[in-house]
Amino acid sequence: MAQSLLPLVLDVGIPLASYYLLRDGFGLSEVAALGWSSVVPALRTVWALVRRTGVNGLALLILVVNVVGLAMSTMTGDPRLMLAKDSGVSSVVGIAVIVSVFMGKPLMTAGLKPFVTKGIAARSAAWDRLAAGSAPFRRAERRFSLIWGTVLLVECVARVIGAYTVPVHTMVWLGSVLMVVAILLAMVVGGGSCAEPMEKMVRAEAEAETEVEAERAAGDRVGAAGAGGTVPVPAVTGS
Repeated sequence: MAQSLLPLVLDVGIPLASYYLLRDGFGLSEVAALGWSSVVPALRTVWALVRRTGVNGLALLILVVNVVGLAMSTMTGDPRLMLAKDSGVSSVVGIAVIVSVFMGKPLMTAGLKPFVTKGIAARSAAWDRLAAGSAPFRRAERRFSLIWGTVLLVECVARVIGAYTVPVHTMVWLGSVLMVVAILLAMVVGGGSCAEPMEKMVRAEAEAETEVEAERAAGDRVGAAGAGGTVPVPAVTGS
């Protein structure tokens, strides 16, 4: 749980606290406070790219969006543009997730499968069998990604509207609240309608396969015992 919440604390909590500290404590302008408060998420993304052997496309995309948005906001001196650029990440990711569903390769499966299978080999094998042969299972898998993509797009629209209609100092914390609410909503809706039914299907499939293997093993033992036994010879009695 701590590992799951740490990125949220770094990307939401620290920038939010930094903004108000720099603006109210040190008297920086809106643009300067917003710019400096974006340093921690940017550094974390760079570090994630450096640490890994390969290039993470999503992490690189987030970094590029932040850098471009920060540069544009600094040049124009518009803090609202700086707030609106944060929604660019949600929109791009949301669109990518939805497109992946129609391409037959749902992006959210990468995070959903470990959650459902719990790292158990029998459940992973059951997942693969269901993904190959169960239409209801595949529909739930696609629906899970579709829910996440839709929620991210709605959150993007809400943040853009708020960036140009709500006071900047209010939208700084409200934008973070919208993001957290969107994530929680996607988790609840996607979990209840997709992840939980899929987990039940995987568990049932794994248990059924275990029973089949047990019966097969029992049959093999009986066959081996019969092949290795002796045929009884009738006793000869005298007259």
